[in-house]
Amino acid sequence: MAAFSELVFSGVQPTGNLHLGNYLGAIKRFVEMQERDAQCLYCVVDLHAITLWQDPEALKGQIREVTAAFLAAGIDPKRSIVFNQSQVPQHAELTWIFNCVARLGWLNRMTQFKDKAGKDREAASIGLYDYPVLMAADILAYRATHVPVGEDQKQHLELTRDIAQKFNNDFSGSILAHGHGEQFFPITEPLIGGPAARVMSLRDGAKKMSKSDPSDNSRINLTDDADTIAQKVRKAKTDPEALPSEVAGLAGRPEADNLVGIFAALRGISREEVLADYGGSQFSTFKPALVDLAVEKLAPIAGEMKRLVADPSHIDAVLADGSERAEALAAPTLDAVKDIVGFVRRGPALRAV
Repeated sequence: MAAFSELVFSGVQPTGNLHLGNYLGAIKRFVEMQERDAQCLYCVVDLHAITLWQDPEALKGQIREVTAAFLAAGIDPKRSIVFNQSQVPQHAELTWIFNCVARLGWLNRMTQFKDKAGKDREAASIGLYDYPVLMAADILAYRATHVPVGEDQKQHLELTRDIAQKFNNDFSGSILAHGHGEQFFPITEPLIGGPAARVMSLRDGAKKMSKSDPSDNSRINLTDDADTIAQKVRKAKTDPEALPSEVAGLAGRPEADNLVGIFAALRGISREEVLADYGGSQFSTFKPALVDLAVEKLAPIAGEMKRLVADPSHIDAVLADGSERAEALAAPTLDAVKDIVGFVRRGPALRAV
């Protein structure tokens, strides 16, 4: 296996209706990461998905759809490792060990659990509460150095770093004794940013674009065809003012800021560059340009996803190959962790005399 200077890990939940926010905030960045001197692992995080109840048959389809989106967007399964979490048992096993390293107070501070559990926290699953520890295991099973994440996952990355540091400290003597240097797990660096790190609703610039929004016009789905994409952009909420010439002029204008950010991310340029071209323009001029760009970038992905989803055996083969390659990386890590914490690992079976 080639030596890489970095190991990049990230994942997407298979919970249906992948949209523009998933593409710009995650999948597009995954494709770009392939150009770094890095081993990239991109995971369909199906264990995370079942922290909320999922219809079993629908979940199978959604796992394949996310995989199709990865491939259609340009992730090369030969250069990167594409797999689904549940096929690599080291994720779940390392989670238990990390459950014994993480502290209850750390998890009690996780704001995403409070948001997702809502008012009836007693009815939430333990999996939902433990979600950030599983995420730490996802990352550290591969001793990943970098993780591209959105702002909403930043707190979870901080927990991953805390768990890695505490494990390294708690077992420092054993880590040295087993020849792993001064620390076993890296302190993973989050990769946060980009012109559209947080994509907002097309109907309300104060709300994040979401698959759960009852209005389909609030989001552009990755399965939308060219006509649907164009219609949704034309109907996107705006304000009556012209676009400003500088980014500071977008303050207090959430819908304008969102559309400028989407344009910048799709084109691969900064907000400043967008406003250098369109500052002073009305939305009657800017929206058609955004329609053309969105259709150019997204419609081919929708077409390729449709083709790939129609061939589930191919998708399953990609996942099987990726899972074998992922496990080849994760298994030595877990074996080393078992040695470090003092487990007696299973050796060859002895023949009875």
